[in-house]
Amino acid sequence: MVKEMMNKPERNSSSSHLKQNHVLVKFVVSVVLVGVAFSLLYTGLLDVFRTTTTNEEGEISDKCDLFFGEWVPDPSGPFYTNESCHAITEDQNCMKNGRPDSGYLHWRWKPRGCEIQRFNAERFLQMMRNKSWGFIGDSIARNHVQSFLCILSQVETANEVYHDEAWRSYRWHFPSYNFTLSLIWSPFLLKSKIEGQDGMITTDIQLHLDKLDEKWTNEYQSFNYVTISGGQWYLKTATYHEKNKVTGCHNCADSNLTEMGINDVYPKAIKLVLNFISNSNHNAVVFFRTTTPSHYENGEWDTGGTCNRTVPYKEGEISLEYTLSVMRNIELEEFKNAAATLGSETEVKLKLLDITQHSLLRPDGHPGPYRQFHPFTKGNNATVTSDCLHWCLPGPIDSWNDLAMEVLMRDSGYSM
Repeated sequence: MVKEMMNKPERNSSSSHLKQNHVLVKFVVSVVLVGVAFSLLYTGLLDVFRTTTTNEEGEISDKCDLFFGEWVPDPSGPFYTNESCHAITEDQNCMKNGRPDSGYLHWRWKPRGCEIQRFNAERFLQMMRNKSWGFIGDSIARNHVQSFLCILSQVETANEVYHDEAWRSYRWHFPSYNFTLSLIWSPFLLKSKIEGQDGMITTDIQLHLDKLDEKWTNEYQSFNYVTISGGQWYLKTATYHEKNKVTGCHNCADSNLTEMGINDVYPKAIKLVLNFISNSNHNAVVFFRTTTPSHYENGEWDTGGTCNRTVPYKEGEISLEYTLSVMRNIELEEFKNAAATLGSETEVKLKLLDITQHSLLRPDGHPGPYRQFHPFTKGNNATVTSDCLHWCLPGPIDSWNDLAMEVLMRDSGYSM
């Protein structure tokens, strides 16, 4: 009995130690698992975190980042050729103008952590039956529309049904689908005086920072889908107005006016645009496209700059020029603010189309000297102005449509 009584505490002590050890092991395992999870999150899944936190800002997946990734070889090539699409203007028809290389046509965009499908033009047109899509912006928006038309032309060629007197704004109709595609030329998106006599662009630009351009606001309600963008026109010399008074200028000759830069002007413009869209209560899907980079080297367009590269950059090989980086950050911030104001009951669907980094990696996709027909017929030393801002057709800009459709399809639950 004594031995038994003496043994009981011993057994209880052993059991207690076992329980304590078990708890300790569980605690250690938990700490290790948390540490591993944190390590994975920190080292391998930061982009997932970035995408997840910006879902409400227009990105559509918590498993991949559509707008960051790499360009990978694609032997299948483009949807169309420069001969099969009649929507290509002469200055974007690089192959016809004598560009000697064609490798730039054989790359596809590979986002981080996922794949995107190629644009299915027939399925898209079926979705767009009895609907309309408006593109609003500058000549890059026009470049984008041309790409769009070329891809869709593989199913049906659109009829041009309208153009303005200056041949800058257009409307096309796809009769089999009753789908209307429009381009509204509004490079500032704000009320402005850009043209001088005979419709020529003037250097004396007058821009109202508190008034939107009625060319697009008057038509906005007619669109089911919209792609809208600001951009490089805000780098031009201009005089600024607010409340019908001159408030400053950018790079102007009048030293009595306050110099106003991108940080002073661009946030006001984008905020005004996105506030109009957010408060419109119009049932539309609106893609806000970020600024597109240029790839001038050794100068600008008017100082001998060129873009002669023939392959894409790899991620990390190039960074966005400072001013364009500021512009994109402004766009992202204003888009975030606008998206945050949209309630669950609103009919407005605001989507981000962040093509900046994606396009930054494609210095090989511009017309360069081949914006002109066979520019070197007089010899390779001929003085030729290069276009390192717009895009060859076909070319990298075609993938903007892949990205937009991927956002649209994932958001609506459909597959292209």
